[in-house]
Amino acid sequence: MFVLESALIFSTLIGVVIIFQLMLAAGMPWGSYAMGGKFPGKYPPAMRVASIIQAIILTLIAFIVLSKAELIFTGWNSFTKTAIWFVVCFSMAATILNFITRSVWERRIWGPVSLLMLITSIMVAIG
Repeated sequence: MFVLESALIFSTLIGVVIIFQLMLAAGMPWGSYAMGGKFPGKYPPAMRVASIIQAIILTLIAFIVLSKAELIFTGWNSFTKTAIWFVVCFSMAATILNFITRSVWERRIWGPVSLLMLITSIMVAIG
């Protein structure tokens, strides 16, 4: 059921999001493309730390998906059977928030990305 392909697509997309978060943390002036555009330009120091924390959480989410698809950490199977549904819920919330945000750029860029992440996480979950 395309579990492997879905996991790889999900991981690629979340990898892009992780890189974006790390670039925000490094001071790239892309604040208009995140958090509803509340912090245009460079993020303030507290938001840079939040971006690093978010990158760590997203990495753990990627590990759950890759583990559920049995690409890494195959001993996690009992954990990932449940944890994958957290990923699906997380992806659903991200999709909703990215499509209702005030930031036009966030809707245009991250809305479709999060929707694809939702679809692929569901494919991994049911596969």
